[in-house]
Amino acid sequence: MSPTLALTLDLIRCPSVTPVDANCQELMIQRLEDIGFVIERLRFGEVDNFWARRGTTEPVFAFAGHTDVVPTGALSAWQSEPFLPEIRDGVLYGRGAADMKGSLAAMVVACEQFVAQHPHHSGSIAFLITSDEEGVATDGTVKVIEHLEARQEKMTWCLVGEPSSTTTIGDVIKNGRRGSLNALLKVIGVQGHVAYPQLADNPIHRAAPALAELTTELWDNGNDFFPATSFQISNINAGTGATNVIPADLTVLFNFRFSTQVTAEQLKARTEAILQKHGLTYEIMWNLSGAPFLTAKGELVAASVAAIKEVVGIDTELSTSGGTSDGRFIAPTGAQVLELGPINATIHKVNECVNAADLDTLTEIYEGILVRLLA
Repeated sequence: MSPTLALTLDLIRCPSVTPVDANCQELMIQRLEDIGFVIERLRFGEVDNFWARRGTTEPVFAFAGHTDVVPTGALSAWQSEPFLPEIRDGVLYGRGAADMKGSLAAMVVACEQFVAQHPHHSGSIAFLITSDEEGVATDGTVKVIEHLEARQEKMTWCLVGEPSSTTTIGDVIKNGRRGSLNALLKVIGVQGHVAYPQLADNPIHRAAPALAELTTELWDNGNDFFPATSFQISNINAGTGATNVIPADLTVLFNFRFSTQVTAEQLKARTEAILQKHGLTYEIMWNLSGAPFLTAKGELVAASVAAIKEVVGIDTELSTSGGTSDGRFIAPTGAQVLELGPINATIHKVNECVNAADLDTLTEIYEGILVRLLA
């Protein structure tokens, strides 16, 4: 059994359902300390994090990732216990196999192999690991970044181990992500009897034209790296449950996934202009989950593309698709940020799995990136 596969099995056996770490980080820390990393354990609220660094000079190459996993769902739907990993026909099954304990193991083993060959490497290698990525993400990476920024400690390059591949390991790397802006809208009307609509003000009727316009608005055209901004309504609620009562208010949850062509403030202003144009009485609460970020080119992109070509023999695709990741907290510091990890077909699903051989391939790719940047 390869070192990467063995460590992945050990990590999966830790039932680290967010935000619980369940000793995953200590398994990683022990291995990193053995090869000269200085460890800084950082607990914020109920969340365990750590920052590890080998070296004191720049440039700084950092691996970033999370030890927490999403809940398993119905255990009866799993073919094997989610936290008792099994290998069947060359496929490793277990919660976190793809997202992202396999990546974490590959990072650690890649560093062990790189340090053995290059004990006096240039610059520094670092790890930024949290157990608060799959949950609310308030006491994890964002807090570690604030901690590092306060003492002006910077990353030059950061590779996040999110599962980015589609059909073959390394076929896609994420060089950016769209921003995510959420809103809770409350449209205020006047409750009344449906037989006397002139004595009431139906917020559903009031809101419908405005919501229709929001869904058809062209927010931008995207660019070479991002699709056009998307507006999606996820929840609508109104009414008392009775058929003869006009409700007093209507609540709507909606989300923007937006490109670098528009800012969150512009989206807010344009949305509220539409609401006001339709004469709505409303309250709105905004929540920015993350701004868009992009690493269009640079040393990290070049090193990653070259390493994948050497190890797998394919030309990788740069993509900004998918949801948010903790890269959104790291990119604003000025670091070049990429996401590169296993095939993502089963993440968050029952019977999550990864090809066992892919973990060794990923280890080779990670080591190849280190060689190109710090050897």
